[in-house]
Amino acid sequence: MRIRFVSSKLRDLLLPLGVLTLAACASQSVETAQSSDTALSGSADVAADMRMSAPPAVATASAEPVRDTDGFERWVADFRQRAAARGVSDRTLDEAFDGAEFVPRIVELDRRQPEFSRAIWDYLDSAVSDTRVRQGREQLGTYAEEAREAENRYGVPGTIIGAIWGVESNYGSNFGNYETIDALSTLGYDGRRTGFAEEQLYAALKILENGDIDRDRMRGSWAGAMGHTQFIPTSFLAYAVDEDGDGRRDIWASIADVMGSTANYLQKNGWQRGQTWGREVVLPPNFDYAQAELDTRRSTSQWQSAGVRAVDSRGLPSFPAASIIAPAGAHGPAFMVGPNFRTILRYNNATSYALAVGLLSDRLAGASGVYGDWPRTLASLSRTEIKDMQRLLNELGYGTGTPDGIMGPNTRAGLRAFQRSHGLTADGYPTHELLRRIRSAAG
Repeated sequence: MRIRFVSSKLRDLLLPLGVLTLAACASQSVETAQSSDTALSGSADVAADMRMSAPPAVATASAEPVRDTDGFERWVADFRQRAAARGVSDRTLDEAFDGAEFVPRIVELDRRQPEFSRAIWDYLDSAVSDTRVRQGREQLGTYAEEAREAENRYGVPGTIIGAIWGVESNYGSNFGNYETIDALSTLGYDGRRTGFAEEQLYAALKILENGDIDRDRMRGSWAGAMGHTQFIPTSFLAYAVDEDGDGRRDIWASIADVMGSTANYLQKNGWQRGQTWGREVVLPPNFDYAQAELDTRRSTSQWQSAGVRAVDSRGLPSFPAASIIAPAGAHGPAFMVGPNFRTILRYNNATSYALAVGLLSDRLAGASGVYGDWPRTLASLSRTEIKDMQRLLNELGYGTGTPDGIMGPNTRAGLRAFQRSHGLTADGYPTHELLRRIRSAAG
C-alpha cells in the first residue's frame, strides 16, 4: 500500500482556481441550524460561507493538523480490514486505498471557526445574482428535455432543480476537485468527525463497488460532497438514479442523472407536486415576531386573518401549514413558506440556503426579485459579540442557554424578551445598537 501526504501549499497549487470555494459544505453565520445529510459540517442560517463562498480570511485553524505518516497508514490498514469484514471486495479496497493521500488542507478547513460572517443580503446578492440567473436560464434551455423529464417523473419543477444546481456548484463550474476517498480518509483519521467520515467512506466504497464511478472521477468538496448538486455518499446510495439509462448513476458528467437524482431526493423527502416553496409577504405593523419561527405553522387563511398580506398580484399561496420567516427581523423582508420550503431544508438545513433556492427558482421562472429592502447599513455581529450578548442576557435573566456565538431559537427568544421589557420591537434580530443596550443594562 502506497500512501502519500500532500502538503496544503502543494495541494492548493494543484487545484483549479475556485475549487476551494467548495470548502464549505459548512456554513457560518448569525444563526446556525443542524446540517442535513447533504453536507458534513453544520449549516448556518445565514450561509455566507457555504458551498459557494471562499473561506473567510479571518478564520484560522484551531490546531495544527496531524501529519504522522505511520499513523495514517495504520488507520487506513485498520479501516480496510473493517471494510473487508463488511463485504467490500479486495479489488475495490485496492482501487480505493492504494496510493491514498492524507491532505492536511482538509483538516485545516474542517477546523475553521470563522469570527465573522456575511449578512443574508450579501449572501443572497451572490447566490441569486443576475449573472447566476442568466446562466441558469441558459443551462435550463440547454437541458430543457432533461429538466422536463425529471419534473414529469418526480413532480419537482426544473427551476427548483436548476436553483439547487446553481447554488451548490454554480451549474457544475466548481463542484470540487478533492478526491472523495482521500477527503473522507483524512477526516476519518483526524478523528474530529470519525463516525460520520467512516460512514461516508463505507458508502463511497459501495459506490465504487457498484461501478457507478471510478475512483479518480469521484471528486467533490473537502467534506465529501460530490458532483453537480453535492451529494454525500450515503445520499448518493439512497437517492441517485440512472436517469439516462446507461447503467451508471453519474452525478459528475450526466446532467440527466444530476437532475433526476436531485428531484428524486426532494420527492422522497416530501416535495408536494404543484405547490410553490413560498412567497414574499407584507406583515402588519403590530406583528408578533415571536411567531416568525419555522416551527410556528398556521394556514394561509389564519395568517391572512392576522394581517399578513401579499406583496404583489400573485397573492398568497394556499398552504394548510405555513410559517413566516423574517431573516432580518423587523428591519427587512418577510416570507410565507410552506411544506416544500421545509423539503428544501432537508437538502441543506439552513434557512438562508432554502430561501436562496426558492428565490433563484422564481427568478429562473421569470419572476422579480425581493420587493422589500434589506437593512444594508446594519453590520453583522461577530461570533465573539454574540457570545458576549448571550452571556449578558443570561446574567440579566433572559435565558439563552450556553453562550456559543450562534443565534438559535433560544437566543432569539431571550433577545425578544429583553426587547419587550425595554419597549422595543421584539423581533429577536441582533444589532450593534441592541448589544450596546444590553451591555448598558448589565452595567
